[in-house]
Amino acid sequence: MSDHSPVVSRLAPTPSGFLHLGNAVNFVLTWLLTRQVVPGRAGGMLHLRIDDLDRARLRPAYLDNIFRVIDWLGIDYDHGPSGPDNFLRHHSQLLHLPDYNRVLRRLAQQPGLVQASQRTRTGGPEAPVSLETPGAAWRAQVPAGTEIQFADGWQGETSVPLGALMPDFVVRKKDGVAAYQVASVVDDLRLGTNLIVRGLDLQASSAAQLWLAVQLSETTAFNRTQVHFFHHSLMTDAAGQKLSKSQQLPLDAGILAQEQGKQAVFQAVAQLLKLPAEAAATLPTLQQAFTSVKRSLPSR
Repeated sequence: MSDHSPVVSRLAPTPSGFLHLGNAVNFVLTWLLTRQVVPGRAGGMLHLRIDDLDRARLRPAYLDNIFRVIDWLGIDYDHGPSGPDNFLRHHSQLLHLPDYNRVLRRLAQQPGLVQASQRTRTGGPEAPVSLETPGAAWRAQVPAGTEIQFADGWQGETSVPLGALMPDFVVRKKDGVAAYQVASVVDDLRLGTNLIVRGLDLQASSAAQLWLAVQLSETTAFNRTQVHFFHHSLMTDAAGQKLSKSQQLPLDAGILAQEQGKQAVFQAVAQLLKLPAEAAATLPTLQQAFTSVKRSLPSR
């Protein structure tokens, strides 16, 4: 992303649980970075891109919660679904399956790049099988020693040992549907995304996507010179564990049910950005304080 190109970013939640404090903080950070006024650069564009390929965990209440949290926070976006019904009709990832499958076929054509595996009938470790085997997962084969370097807007110059951390990550699930790493790259290319704000736990996924994209001519535009990454610290619970929708209890209603409400979100954002405590009063005061520092993020 050049210094003068318009910022294009996205909110990319999954409807697999009620959004928690960490999700809300990511939304506000993404919104602030996209809406930030920078001399010599046009105003940013923000998409709402809901990742719904995990159909087993999708619930109508979770989908509705995404729109409720966005309205509750007071943030806006420029393109994307206006509500749950509009999303399912016009914006679901299921509508883009042909695009994902096209990339999967091209990956499978590259010698040694993708290997299929399937769990044995005895329940033992997965064994290599033909790519045409029904119910087999496809895994990208990352060469040992592969290191992915990129400039992280928050963490600084970063080197991810992808060959050690994710040596054989899934690109097509056992149900034959594209996995997250493939779908995310294809979607970001379609949207023209050049700014991605993620939690620090997804830094390895960013590296995997950068590596995967350069394997095909069709996806090489997704690279470290065209896409700028910001990986922020994670929100944790009272026990110091990162917040996760997969660990929510049956009665956990997410961030909307927290007593501190929006104040907890704005305070967490202000702390991450090292802004004065009074900046967390409202979303406008937070945005004003962030803009006034005239820099994207505090130095480490």
